[in-house]
Amino acid sequence: MIRIYLVLGISITLILAIGIYQHANPKVQESITYFPIDPNVTFKTAETTLAMTDQQSHNILWKEHSTLDRKAYLRQDAALLYANGRLLDEMWKWKQNTAEIEQEKRMKIDNSSLLQAITFHHAELHDKEDQISSSHAMSSDQIYFITPAADEEKIKKQLDQQTERMLQLSWNKALRHFAINLKNYQAYPLSQFNELAKNVLPGFTKSQTDAIVGNLWEGLYKNYILGIKKADGTSENPRGSTLPLILIATDKTHILVLIETASGEPIVLRQMMGAVD
Repeated sequence: MIRIYLVLGISITLILAIGIYQHANPKVQESITYFPIDPNVTFKTAETTLAMTDQQSHNILWKEHSTLDRKAYLRQDAALLYANGRLLDEMWKWKQNTAEIEQEKRMKIDNSSLLQAITFHHAELHDKEDQISSSHAMSSDQIYFITPAADEEKIKKQLDQQTERMLQLSWNKALRHFAINLKNYQAYPLSQFNELAKNVLPGFTKSQTDAIVGNLWEGLYKNYILGIKKADGTSENPRGSTLPLILIATDKTHILVLIETASGEPIVLRQMMGAVD
């Protein structure tokens, strides 16, 4: 009987110890979570680059790098690479107790392409009072990868036109499918949205813009980059999907994200904005 009590006592102690350890050391989740922006924290660098390393062998180098002005509890970068308006590849990385993140990929491109790279750089910070805040930055780059041709400018123009036509058809298909009236929204392709949001989105303050960007990328990471969440509860690999169209409601209540999967299915993701003063 004494031995039974002893075993029970040890078991309870172990359970309590594990519980206390987990409370003191919560598991870090591989996700981007928006918290209020700390205006005193800045990114010293936030860069995305695309470069041809060997045109003859059709190789490119895709890199992204960011450095915060201090160590953060959690640093995360999510990078997307589009070829002619469709997702070619993605990179994401997270690290604890660091200021810096760097990623790169060497890739072979088979055909002439308009390549667009977009990166969201994020930091989660915990202060001594256990208050949580965040900081973020965005960067991008674009190049034309053209196989040896007599008229490169003509090929560039064709790539621009073909990409724009494909995206317009895809977005219009989604607008019709979900009966969305475009007059009720400000519409921006993700590439344009990120450039505008580095400063201030039209009709919003800087703090409101930061909140919209942070919440949007939290949703994109969880429901797009890690797998496109579909209405039936399943998910689909995002590769081959179209560049997202960001729709900001003119009444400032919500954001819609329009995507077409590689299999041709229109998808809408909805993000509530909450009260905006």
